[in-house]
Amino acid sequence: MKKTEEKSLQGLARAVLAFRDARDWAQFHDLRQLMVSLNLEVAELLELSQWKNDAEMEAFAQTPAGHEALSDECADVLAYLLLIADRAGVDLAAALLAKLEKNARKYPVDKSHGRKEKYDAL
Repeated sequence: MKKTEEKSLQGLARAVLAFRDARDWAQFHDLRQLMVSLNLEVAELLELSQWKNDAEMEAFAQTPAGHEALSDECADVLAYLLLIADRAGVDLAAALLAKLEKNARKYPVDKSHGRKEKYDAL
């Protein structure tokens, strides 16, 4: 597999599935359990910011240990998201592009540029 293929969503999904299958873990990966696990990993990502203000969090992300911790937690989140998408038959790339189109209609540039309000308040 070429380097660019390894970094595609499909390549990453294949790598996660191969890792899972080599350990015979698919038996534990029903959709609900995967969704629970995703949320637990997101909580671990969020935990990195506990008790830190914005400036402290930005500084933490620039340290080698902070960058590694953020990278590890982001990787865990992505791995579970890929497993969920595989289990549910979701094409993540297509889903994201479709969602961006929906959001573009809800948040037109001329109304939303530089604003934080939700679409129904624009």
